[in-house]
Amino acid sequence: MALLTVTDLSLGYEGRTIAKDLCFSVNPGDYLCIVGENGSGKTTLMRTLLHLQAPISGEISVGDGLKKNEIGYLPQQTFIQKDFPASVREIVLSGCQGRCGLRPFYGKKDKEAATKALERMGISNLADRCYRELSGGQQQRVLLARALCASGKLLLLDEPVTGLDPKATADMYGLIEELNRDGLTIIMISHDIAAAIRYASHILHIGTRVFFGTKEEYLVSDTGRYFAGQEGGECDA
Repeated sequence: MALLTVTDLSLGYEGRTIAKDLCFSVNPGDYLCIVGENGSGKTTLMRTLLHLQAPISGEISVGDGLKKNEIGYLPQQTFIQKDFPASVREIVLSGCQGRCGLRPFYGKKDKEAATKALERMGISNLADRCYRELSGGQQQRVLLARALCASGKLLLLDEPVTGLDPKATADMYGLIEELNRDGLTIIMISHDIAAAIRYASHILHIGTRVFFGTKEEYLVSDTGRYFAGQEGGECDA
């Protein structure tokens, strides 16, 4: 049964429609990459999936018992967030807030989840470091660990490698691929079509051309052939 099913979705803001008639589904274990031209509505779509923004029309339904506190989210990082004066452990632990309910404190299971997330991201040695003193790649690992604390089944990532150097980018893609292999369902916005084709199981391309299907189907579609051939497989986000 699909975790998410999107039917005839139109989205936008301030009365302006930027994407319409989107239909796709995400099943357990999928790795869906959302790609498209600049301004096509990729981030707006993700915010709509998270119920942070209302759709103009259409329906988003969940299945397989998916709950809000089983969805992790890694948004694009801002300059203010990069300078956040907190320890790595505190930031990762804050990912457990959604399941604390009315409790004003973190419990034993929350702390165990944070410790496990730090270990999975290979940053246990950074737990007591100040977040703003870390490199860009290290900061993204911290934020991914935080998202893991909130995620039981589904992880949403908005341009997780933006601003990273090539090595940190490769490392981040490798970590995300490993999480998917371990059974976590991934929905990721990417400007890098070559990486999407390499790692994803499914592609959603929105913009002047719309496509949804497996990456193999994307590669033989008119949309896929056109955009995958641009600048070595990349297009602007």
